[in-house]
Amino acid sequence: MKGRFAPSPTGYIHLGNVWIVLLSYLSTRQQQGTYVVRIEDIDLQRSKRDYGEALLDDLEWLGFDWDEGPRVGGPQLSYWQSERLHLYDEVLQSLGDRALTYPCFCNRTRVQSIASAPHRGEIVHHYDGHCRHLTISEVEKRMEEKVPSYRVKVETGTFYFDDIYQGEQCYTLQGGIDDFVLRRGDGMYAYNLAVVIDDIQMGITEVVRGQDLLDTTPQQLYLYNLLGAVSPRYSHAPLLIDSDGHRLSKRQQSITIRELRALQWEPNRILGELAMLAGLIQPSSNPRISLDELLERSINTELLKQKSIIVDGVF
Repeated sequence: MKGRFAPSPTGYIHLGNVWIVLLSYLSTRQQQGTYVVRIEDIDLQRSKRDYGEALLDDLEWLGFDWDEGPRVGGPQLSYWQSERLHLYDEVLQSLGDRALTYPCFCNRTRVQSIASAPHRGEIVHHYDGHCRHLTISEVEKRMEEKVPSYRVKVETGTFYFDDIYQGEQCYTLQGGIDDFVLRRGDGMYAYNLAVVIDDIQMGITEVVRGQDLLDTTPQQLYLYNLLGAVSPRYSHAPLLIDSDGHRLSKRQQSITIRELRALQWEPNRILGELAMLAGLIQPSSNPRISLDELLERSINTELLKQKSIIVDGVF
């Protein structure tokens, strides 16, 4: 099997990131699998190379290693998404050649005006298929005025998958309404397309990520079907939140690994606190444990069926 950790370098790595890398790393290593690190810097406006390098530094400081990825190499030409754009170009072109995509000229204001609040079992975004049935002449005329985004033509269908942590899932995609963007008008590729292509190319068979990405899974499964590839197994872990319900994120203070290091936290202490949340070790007032020791322990998947875990007063 093959697992991966694929963070976005838009800031220094924080505890929410380490929570995911810990779970994915332990799952892969305990299955004697190959572990991949991929830097998802496809958002060229927000991602910074320096943050990516700092992220790798912090992973190494915490004790993580990987079999493929930046600094160790592997069969891929690059493990930075910004250096893999030609692959996304080729796949988007092939989907267009099969008439599976169409140009969309709607601006953000219009799309937001037709969006509705998502309900459980629905994909977060909605569209009204406005540009799906434009004639060739209409497309040519609009091309002169605006660079379009490109959407995939979704055929209505229901997707079932068994999430390792969250259990059986069922989502329905509707043609037109759920036609999702593959490349924006500014040329930036959408997360759904890039992550699917990369996971296929890298042979990823298991994906551990945050519960906030659960609703993107049906879109990705749809792309796997279009590309004739087998999808990985998914595990969507609960988010780490404070008592007010806010996610631990880069916007909060004193939760990046850089900040904890400055406060004299040791790697084994950080890992120990997170290991308690996953039921890997018993509650303690001062937990400390190494990655090697954690590899001998089993994750309590019952604890990970939650959507979130409160960590107030820990860090």
